[in-house]
Amino acid sequence: MKQGDFTNLAKDYINRTGYSNTVIRILASYIGAYKENFAIADVGAGTGKLTEILLEKGFRGYAVEPNDAMREEGIRLSKNLSQIQWKKGSGEETDLADNSVDWVFMASSFHWTDHTKSLKEFYRILKPGGFFTALWNPRDLERSAFHKKIESIIFEVVPEINRVSSGSKEYLIGLEEKLVFNNYFDHLFFLEAPHEERMSKERYLGAWRSVNDIQAQAGKERFEKIMSRIESEIQSMDEIIVPYKTRAWTVQSKK
Repeated sequence: MKQGDFTNLAKDYINRTGYSNTVIRILASYIGAYKENFAIADVGAGTGKLTEILLEKGFRGYAVEPNDAMREEGIRLSKNLSQIQWKKGSGEETDLADNSVDWVFMASSFHWTDHTKSLKEFYRILKPGGFFTALWNPRDLERSAFHKKIESIIFEVVPEINRVSSGSKEYLIGLEEKLVFNNYFDHLFFLEAPHEERMSKERYLGAWRSVNDIQAQAGKERFEKIMSRIESEIQSMDEIIVPYKTRAWTVQSKK
């Protein structure tokens, strides 16, 4: 599996957790999102994990995803929802019109882009004074000895692994400078909130099977060893409580 290629993971994405409702609610209130003709764009939407939350809160707009398999799965899951339009596009090229949206999101995906090109693109598609939010939803390992153990198993099997998509503090070094030290955005606002997800054993294993960076670096044999070890750890559990921490950085267009 190639790092960054989610083609074979689309069906497993349904097992992933969503983002903190508290974070989305507070951000929406902060930027004044509940008004007529307000449009959002979830860029790098995957199968629509964040899109689903945004639609539940009454927003309308676009889900933009470059990977055909992920986008097709998202279209299938939201086929009865007329308030969202799916488009093929990326952070660097969204295929959206100039000044067409009020709020752009990248959920657990900004790190896959060329941030300079993406920020320029978001500035183009945002209306004057519009907002961009980059957010991640890492497991909150500090709140769970069990999940620390699971993480240690991964590094035991693949000692050289370099986690890419976990929203870890190591990756986020320099993020704020990327967001505001340009000609497009300022007024940086940071927000985070913890939340938990209760998962069945089947869903928990399915969520791990949706993780690209581990599979790409471990290879098939070592990844299956990791999965076997995790399955053994949860064998006696009825459900797994997974702690998360949604972390969101929001900036405003200088238009």
